[in-house]
Amino acid sequence: MCSGRIDLSFILRAFSNGIDGVFIGGCRLNECNYITHGNYDALSNVLLCRKILEHIGLNPERLNIEFMSSGEGMLLAEVINAFCRKVAEIGPLGKSEGIDPKGLKFKLEAATQLIPYVKLVERERLRVPVKSEEAYTEFFASDAVNRVINELILDKLAISQIMLLLREKPLSTGEMSEILGLNPSEVSRHMNSSSRYGLVRYDESRKCFALA
Repeated sequence: MCSGRIDLSFILRAFSNGIDGVFIGGCRLNECNYITHGNYDALSNVLLCRKILEHIGLNPERLNIEFMSSGEGMLLAEVINAFCRKVAEIGPLGKSEGIDPKGLKFKLEAATQLIPYVKLVERERLRVPVKSEEAYTEFFASDAVNRVINELILDKLAISQIMLLLREKPLSTGEMSEILGLNPSEVSRHMNSSSRYGLVRYDESRKCFALA
């Protein structure tokens, strides 16, 4: 299967199922068997997903991608063994990052729900003009791209997490902050914004927020 077929949802589903690390192996860049050069799409997904993982508090090194030819079996074994050692050093998913199972579940579910929106942003704002590994790495590390991701993706991701929590029961700003590991002021900002759009309401008697 072409590495370009690896969707963001596949990666997040693996982590949602408790997998401690995800490894993607693709053909060497610029040696794709197809005109689509899907391995660059895979690289883009990995670089973007690492930013999402980091934002929700997970170690981005849990996700790795390597490029090699089908005849490099020894190299594949070496790379996979090295990755397995790295994941073992990092430790169990969530536990090593200090995220409780409930908080981890909400974070990954929120990220998964945003995938269609993330793909839209990626298609319109995150296209790399030059096809090389260096260009992709520099592009996704640039301040301009980080601003786009922060403004268009990560804010919506935080709101998505909060909405999932409030779907279960009303919560205070402090409770949401504690469960999700977000700064209380950040949660308050999202609550104020969501209130203006009629998504949530504040219950004065219980001193907490609930879905509108």
